[in-house]
Amino acid sequence: AIARRDACIEQLGAMPAIASALDAIVTRFGEDQVAEITGRSRRLMAAADGRQLVQRRSGRSNTAETDAFMAGQKQILIFSDAGGTGRSYHASLDVPNQRRRVHFLLEPGWRADVAIQGLGRTHRTHQAVPPLFRPVTTDCRGERRFISTIARRLDSLGALTRGQRQTGGQNLFDPADNLESDYAKSALEAWLRLLHRGKLKSIAFADFQRRTGLELEGEGGELRSELPPIQRWLNRILALPIASQNAVFDEFLGLVEQRVASAREAGTLDLGVETIAVESLELVSERLLRTDACGATTTLAELAITRKRRVRSLDEIEDIRTWSSNPATMQNTKSHMVALRVGRRGMMLDDGTYLRRYELIRPGRSDYIDETALAESNWEEISDARFRSLWTDEADKARHTLQSDTIFIATGLLLPVWRKIPAKMLSIVRIASADGRSILGRVVDAGDLGLLCQDMGLDTPVLSPQAMLASARSGARIPISGLDQLTLKTSRVAGKDRFEIIGAHEARLAWYKAKGCTTEIIAWKTRLFIPDAQAEAILTAITSAGQRQGVLKAA
Repeated sequence: AIARRDACIEQLGAMPAIASALDAIVTRFGEDQVAEITGRSRRLMAAADGRQLVQRRSGRSNTAETDAFMAGQKQILIFSDAGGTGRSYHASLDVPNQRRRVHFLLEPGWRADVAIQGLGRTHRTHQAVPPLFRPVTTDCRGERRFISTIARRLDSLGALTRGQRQTGGQNLFDPADNLESDYAKSALEAWLRLLHRGKLKSIAFADFQRRTGLELEGEGGELRSELPPIQRWLNRILALPIASQNAVFDEFLGLVEQRVASAREAGTLDLGVETIAVESLELVSERLLRTDACGATTTLAELAITRKRRVRSLDEIEDIRTWSSNPATMQNTKSHMVALRVGRRGMMLDDGTYLRRYELIRPGRSDYIDETALAESNWEEISDARFRSLWTDEADKARHTLQSDTIFIATGLLLPVWRKIPAKMLSIVRIASADGRSILGRVVDAGDLGLLCQDMGLDTPVLSPQAMLASARSGARIPISGLDQLTLKTSRVAGKDRFEIIGAHEARLAWYKAKGCTTEIIAWKTRLFIPDAQAEAILTAITSAGQRQGVLKAA
């Protein structure tokens, strides 16, 4: 033991000192490539013979370094709080260096206003291209505690300064990054219950209490009714060894993401104000919902929008493959579409069941799928050469395809009617067209238009077949005024989205089939579908029959 101790001390004494991040970057790339804009007046530099020399910096060094970076003479810029005040480092149209800035956020600190000050140095108006923000952390999961604090305070500061939470964070963080949200608090309660029942693999209940000093067990061996707040739990987690921290956080974050994913699918996830950039914006119809005593109005607008799909290039996919876990090139044997499968953090259900998840990255979209569903699907692995060829062809087709949608949005004075708008959709959007027009308001699900107009004392608007189909594609359930109480929705059948009609009377199946509908028996149940090519004509025939029936009843 003494010999091993002496050998360890000898080896430690021979190791070089650990450099700071600033010195390590300057040493690695050289002062000819790195522009340093900080408040220090001296720094250590490595000479050609390996010796370290003290280099003095004058008050004009920061100005010279800024000019060198903006002129493109130096490709890397490092700035601190002292160097981030009163200067601009964005890809300005007035400077030679207009390359995209990739802003690595290292040591953001605890003050959200300081973080915003730094982020704003590289993201300003009159720029050729916006930057990419990349927060940097280690592989210690406990460090997410600090990123969570920054995310929460950025959102709070954005709400205070501009009345818009998105303003502060600028969509830099995912809702699951906020470990002090209602989703995280609910996930913590579930995690503690699973810990008490012995359903977790990361750590045992007694060992967790001993290591963290948290008293979770009450009289009789039951879990205490008053559990520790999430801030205390996050602080105590830092006392665990690194391996235990990572295991605990993987389970906890799996519960958080399960709740966030459920809220996103249900349309109740509050993301602040979302900006939707569109190529064209057409006001199809507009109805007055309410007029305030001061003259302010609330209107319901039907908008027809056309937007380009955001298509990933093959170079982006190759970049994703380099840092993703367990990547695989896939093709759907039925639709012949391609996707890059990458591993993602699994989700944990409230009963302790762990679902391993993957992300299928396609040229124009991304989907999450669990391991069981992937095994039962038509996705199969293909060679890299075939994947590159198919991806290039599919991306070229998607890049020249415009996506058309119909959106119903309540705009104007919303506060008096906020509670009357169905709570199924809580999305606040700003639709900005290419010609400079924009509309701000709250999205109304097409299936809830009847309920909204009923509460406002108005007649239910009659949707055109095009609007019905567009709303159904977006996931809404659209009521149809036909011979029966019908509902139009999009169903996933055999890996393909299809229009389905629910509520048709069994005695009128032949009539619907005569209009162009098709029937299929799935799981011993007859279901009614509308072919895509004839969807508008079929809906027109169904609604016309319903209108004629209404006229006869009135007569």
